[in-house]
Amino acid sequence: MTELAPGAKTVVDERTELFEDGDQDRFSHYVPKDKLMAAMVNGTPVVALCGKVWVPTKNPEKYPVCPECKEIWESFNKE
Repeated sequence: MTELAPGAKTVVDERTELFEDGDQDRFSHYVPKDKLMAAMVNGTPVVALCGKVWVPTKNPEKYPVCPECKEIWESFNKE
């Protein structure tokens, strides 16, 4: 453990991740990887398994997986 300089304090960052308006209702959606990469580079829309069409611009790891996409994906893997 490193010693702090005299008078120094340890600060614990307790901030939560900030979201833009409407982000609380967002989900990560399943799309083909090649389509996703092209959309990120070219700014073109993609279609998710659930049918949502959008231009991806945000980090999908910040959001929960769309329940409908997940259900469709799992049904593909059962067959």
